[in-house]
Amino acid sequence: MSIAYHEPEALDAAVRLLAEIEGARCIAGGQTLVAMLNAGLVEPAALVSLARIPELGAISRAGDGSLRIGAMATHEAIAESPLVARVSPLIAGAAGAIAHPPIRSFGTIGGAVAHGDPNADYPAALVAADARVEIVGANGRRAVPAAEFFQDYLTTAVEPGEIVTAVLVPPPPAGVRGRFLKFTRVDGDYATVAVAALLGCEAGACKHIAVALGAVAPRPVRDRDAEKALIGRPPTDQAIAVLGETLAAACDPVDDVRGSAAYRRALVPILVGRAIKSLMQ
Repeated sequence: MSIAYHEPEALDAAVRLLAEIEGARCIAGGQTLVAMLNAGLVEPAALVSLARIPELGAISRAGDGSLRIGAMATHEAIAESPLVARVSPLIAGAAGAIAHPPIRSFGTIGGAVAHGDPNADYPAALVAADARVEIVGANGRRAVPAAEFFQDYLTTAVEPGEIVTAVLVPPPPAGVRGRFLKFTRVDGDYATVAVAALLGCEAGACKHIAVALGAVAPRPVRDRDAEKALIGRPPTDQAIAVLGETLAAACDPVDDVRGSAAYRRALVPILVGRAIKSLMQ
């Protein structure tokens, strides 16, 4: 199989190539796509590398105070960025939990997000953080809420000819802390269950809470109504347990080598409790 390879140096040139070459695909860090190519799972007509587009690698603050993480930022750069750690420890934690150092040094947030694997670490964290995914195509630029971006197994809001260019993470309210908790069989594996949580309390009562689950359904699981029920109340063991059981009931897990569906559901309340209680310390 012969695949044409292009290395545009500007975003508009990359978009143009995708529009002109039917069946072309973007390649970022290549940690997933190269494996799929080697296994014969995909046969693109051409590969459009994003590696030489400088703007896609930056991590900065946007005009509204949000954290702007360029699509070509590596997991390692995100995990070690003082800016990310300051604005969103939740996202920094998710980046640092991915696989092993060699993977983190090459893999990118844009590639991981665009792939849309519900077992990956970013989706739940981005949904809990109310992040948006910026997409650019021939019809312009748009930002899609993470809760709408991840649609099904390996299915996202990215349309043919579009490129994920950045992830936009709003700063949490003052006093809100975040934690990414991942239960795995072995270090560096995909999660059996992942929990992304944000919590802020004032005078003993919950003022902000967000909990999203990964690896338990075709897309991240979050129940905003269950979260609202905790606002203004003390986050007691019973209240946390109810939230965990509610989230477990909303899951649609599969049986695989990392655990049965029943095992995953049983883990959810335990891990939700651990994540929230760690944020109360």
